[in-house]
Amino acid sequence: MKKNVNVDIALTHIITRRRQTLIAILGVTLGVSIYLFINSLVSGFTNFSVEEMFKSSPHIKIYHDDEISTSLILPKDSAGVVAIINPQITTLSKKIVDPEALLERIKQEPYVVKAIEQVSFDLFYNRGQAQLNGSGSGVDIFEYDAMFKTGKTLVAGRLEDLQNNLNAIIIGSGIAEKLNLAIDDNITITSAFGVVKRLKIVGIFTSGVTTIDNSKSYVNISTAQQFVKKGPSFVNDIYINIPDPDKSDIYAARLRQLTSYTVEDWKAINADALSSNKTRNALMNAISLSILIVAAFGIYNILSSTISQKINDIAILKAIGFSGSNVVWIFLIEAIFMGLAGIFMGLIVGGIFIAIMSNVYMGGHIGYFPIKFESRLFASSSALGLFITICAGYFPAKKAADVDPVEIFRK
Repeated sequence: MKKNVNVDIALTHIITRRRQTLIAILGVTLGVSIYLFINSLVSGFTNFSVEEMFKSSPHIKIYHDDEISTSLILPKDSAGVVAIINPQITTLSKKIVDPEALLERIKQEPYVVKAIEQVSFDLFYNRGQAQLNGSGSGVDIFEYDAMFKTGKTLVAGRLEDLQNNLNAIIIGSGIAEKLNLAIDDNITITSAFGVVKRLKIVGIFTSGVTTIDNSKSYVNISTAQQFVKKGPSFVNDIYINIPDPDKSDIYAARLRQLTSYTVEDWKAINADALSSNKTRNALMNAISLSILIVAAFGIYNILSSTISQKINDIAILKAIGFSGSNVVWIFLIEAIFMGLAGIFMGLIVGGIFIAIMSNVYMGGHIGYFPIKFESRLFASSSALGLFITICAGYFPAKKAADVDPVEIFRK
């Protein structure tokens, strides 16, 4: 029965102080909507930047890293002469020995979704007197497309024309623009090993990443092996994709048990970019959380004002048998009501903001604004909003519960 009385008293306070209640609810609405919108924005941009990384980078990469020659220090002889060889990068080949066997072992791992081999090399694009430096990838283009969806980035040509053509090449749109090239034009390629070939352009792609579009090209893997003056078994990279990229460091550790070559996950490769993302996310989260906390102060101020004005009523309640916990519950019910109403409206307003921005077309490779509805963010916004409003209501409620009715009556 007393619980119902607590609710009735709380609702009476809410109804009789409509203006203050509405202001508190609007404050929570603003805080929750901004918190939801900013976190959805941060999540959208983070997902977008990661997707951009995966357009040409695998989740895990295996390669033969540079080796440094060891210093040779001979013990002092009787003449006091010490021989030292200065450590330098060795001239050993970066070939992965028996790549087919290693690739087969990797594919047998249950967590491997896709694994392909590649021959990467540095090159120059030449047309007349014009020259651009860049990088080439010798691949099985269909397997590469299965991993990176390269076909979706083609703006001209077909992947099929590269598959079995040793004199074909697919180039980035930046290269085509700078050298004024189009489909079926010929381009002279010079590798870092001095091999020169004249290849036919059978495709032009636009990844949306300027550095890639201005330097990257794809050739048949046999053509790449000729550019580096190696035989048909030469491979210097193995690309691997896994189900959950966030666990790439765990799976990379497992793959290191299969090979002595360098195994590097995408987090290590893109450490600087990920660090920038974390800094930006922390800043945006701090701003949105601050707004939500400021909104909670509205509830705190209103309840504190109510307690000050109703101090005699509180004393009477305690004098007729209401315990301190009953008084706390009266004001907590008020805070929870205002909080829930504000959270509900805030989720609606935040959802409207997200819906509007998700339909804004940015153009280029970005397409529509990278933001979307995420249930986990709606849930976290609701939980955090409710927690903060309860905290904002508890402290003034605790103050009311400590009221001594005798002292109040004496005054």
